[in-house]
Amino acid sequence: MKRSLSLLTLALALGLAPAQAEKIVIKGSDTLGAKLVPQLAEAYKASNPGTQFSIAAEGSTTGLTAVIEGTADIGMSSRRAKPTEQSAGAAKGVTLTPTIVAYDAMAVIVNESSPLKALSKAQVEQIFTGDVRDWSAVGGNAGKISVYTRNTSSGTYSDWKELAMNKRDYASGSQKMAGNEQIVAEVAKNPNGVGYVGIAYIKASGIKVLSVDGQVPSAASVRAKTYPYSRPTFYFTNGAPSGKAAPFTEFTLSSKGQAIVEQVGFVPVK
Repeated sequence: MKRSLSLLTLALALGLAPAQAEKIVIKGSDTLGAKLVPQLAEAYKASNPGTQFSIAAEGSTTGLTAVIEGTADIGMSSRRAKPTEQSAGAAKGVTLTPTIVAYDAMAVIVNESSPLKALSKAQVEQIFTGDVRDWSAVGGNAGKISVYTRNTSSGTYSDWKELAMNKRDYASGSQKMAGNEQIVAEVAKNPNGVGYVGIAYIKASGIKVLSVDGQVPSAASVRAKTYPYSRPTFYFTNGAPSGKAAPFTEFTLSSKGQAIVEQVGFVPVK
């Protein structure tokens, strides 16, 4: 025991102590952080033993804020940075720089028991803004519509307002959920529920995906830009990816990383 302690003391004195594992801190979007980035991180660690990750999926706004404040190496986001965020970063010497890492499509989901199969863009807007409050008005069974949305820190919350609601306010009484999986869970148990989720979450049990203006969310419709609620997703860094962020970003965009993107259910960049 004494000899072991002596050897450890000598190693420390000579600077030979084992190096601490590198930790990559990633914060932000639930759309990316609940499924995709954890799987990318596991694959990355397999090729880079000793690397550790701290991943917090609490919404795009939190990821951008973390990059500005210097508390994350990468900020995951399902939306572009707002001018106010760019200004806040600039005030601290931070240049919020996006890298597109995958494409997504936001799907309209209802309970699997719903007789509905399709809606028009106009009907989607009417439902989520509260202009229509009963399913019978759009061809469904009579019943008060229960609207489930993401919370206000979510990039998906903002993107949906822009792409599906003409930037109008959500219906009063709409229920805000922390993530895609929570919306799926609520709609799956509520026959009158409706919500929107990323393309990686549309195969969950208990829900049905509706076509919109005859288009369904798929890799083909995203690439062809025919599905109306498609969007890119991003890693944000301070300037071009550097330091710990660079090799993980490169891995995400590599053929192996993009294969994982596709496997999880997103649409690859390449």
